[in-house]
Amino acid sequence: MPPKLKRPRIVAIANQKGGVGKTTTAINLAAALAVGGKKVLLVDIDPQGNASTGLGIDAANRKGGTYGLLAGEANLAESTLPTAVENLTIAPSVADLIGVDLEFGGTERREFMLRDALREQAQADVVFIDCPPGLGLLTLNGLVAADAVLIPLQAEFFALEGISQIMRTVDMVKRNLNPALEVEGIVLTMTDRRNNLSEQVTNDVRAFFKQLVFDTVIPRNIRVTEAPSHGIPVLLYDFRSVGAQSYLALAAEFMKRARAKKVLT
Repeated sequence: MPPKLKRPRIVAIANQKGGVGKTTTAINLAAALAVGGKKVLLVDIDPQGNASTGLGIDAANRKGGTYGLLAGEANLAESTLPTAVENLTIAPSVADLIGVDLEFGGTERREFMLRDALREQAQADVVFIDCPPGLGLLTLNGLVAADAVLIPLQAEFFALEGISQIMRTVDMVKRNLNPALEVEGIVLTMTDRRNNLSEQVTNDVRAFFKQLVFDTVIPRNIRVTEAPSHGIPVLLYDFRSVGAQSYLALAAEFMKRARAKKVLT
């Protein structure tokens, strides 16, 4: 009998508020870990498909994507494509995901569709799930499938209101659907040290959430913004940019925390 494969660490990247750098963090953190030698799978369950586009996956080549995975029409191997980054693969988003709430809303175990597809099939060290904003069936599937949730948080005025919403959602999922779910941490994104409000929000978030907040912050950086239009992460677009170096630092901190918890080696 072949040895049992070690199950990957599954991390949902989620925030109910849009425009906080969620997909950018999914792409670039996944790429940074892959560059560091980890086998990484990015699962794009956001119907907008920005993570898939940002990794150069043309819509015409996505086949059934993650919709086929959720619907049970394809296994993970059939739904996964390589990317320009060695060790990084993606299960891409497709337009059919838009109708998931209506199509599967009355289905038994509807919140567990992604979990059932990933748990025994994912041959990776780390799986990141790029969740859509809002709290629909797709986001619930991401949180139920995950061991932990990573929360990108833009350093701006409505940050604390947004973070309180996602924390309530995580608590609800933990109580009712996934008792093992934990918060991997909060990543401050799009920070600007020249902006007094950005600095104030950063300080407030750190004071309130303490060790949950990653030390690494992701600054506003034009190279990070430009990279998706070329279908590559910022590490391949401009390795020396402050954005690329910030995501490398975040990946290192992510691994340090994971090793301390003995969930990754």
